[in-house]
Amino acid sequence: MFTHQVLLAQAGGSPSSLFIFIAGMFAIMYFLMIRPQQKQLKEHRALLANLKKGDTVVTQGGIIGRIFLVADKEVQIEVANNVKLRVLKTSVQTVLKDPAEAKSDESKAEKESK
Repeated sequence: MFTHQVLLAQAGGSPSSLFIFIAGMFAIMYFLMIRPQQKQLKEHRALLANLKKGDTVVTQGGIIGRIFLVADKEVQIEVANNVKLRVLKTSVQTVLKDPAEAKSDESKAEKESK
């Protein structure tokens, strides 16, 4: 026990400064890694909950198609005329905007910039 106190005194630190350093490192790790990952997971869950028939989606495998049917854990994606794929809901990565909506968003942005 005495040698531990001597080592701390020689190193120039106290146990409280070591605790503050470890707490600071944990806070940095939380704000740089854990919090953004939790936020991204929350957004993905909301995206999956709002899937509906007719949405154009991209799966994690890169397949692009229009949702034909939404079930509890699966969705059917129509990738071509009368070609439907069953995929897990969790494999849906992104919902793409309709071309008409994308054009209207671009025209709004152009009007705002002028």
